[in-house]
Amino acid sequence: MTLGVGDKIPAATLYHMTGEGPAAISTDDIFNGKKVAIFGVPGAFTPTCSAKHLPGFVAKADELKAKGIDQIVCMSVNDAFVMGAWAKDQGADDKVLLVGDGSAEFTKAAGLELDLTARGLGLRCQRFAMVVDNGTVKSIEIDAAGAFEKTSAESVLGSL
Repeated sequence: MTLGVGDKIPAATLYHMTGEGPAAISTDDIFNGKKVAIFGVPGAFTPTCSAKHLPGFVAKADELKAKGIDQIVCMSVNDAFVMGAWAKDQGADDKVLLVGDGSAEFTKAAGLELDLTARGLGLRCQRFAMVVDNGTVKSIEIDAAGAFEKTSAESVLGSL
């Protein structure tokens, strides 16, 4: 079942790149006591994700934070190495925390799977955007496969 408004974020371990290498970060560490805008993409370095989705959140980071967002998180079913390289490539710096859900633990628990096996990409996550306040989903949007309409930084800003 896909997460909905009012649901608690499932417990999961994600990974992000640090100066010392990959590090685990729990969903509790990400969400507890904070208002978080999290968005998921089918894959790092993929066309729409690299040209529109992540760049929009990097560009709108200050506006999102001015509206009460404490942290912006980008998640993909990729490993921390790929997410770290993508963060550097996109200039995400301290604006957006990129986390890898390499085993799709969070993706499956949240009901956000996207099976792209037939296209050679395996199990991925759907393109989504959520606002989460202290671990509770306040808003969630999911784009249809291949679409980029409801999950942009501008859409999240409009929902705040």
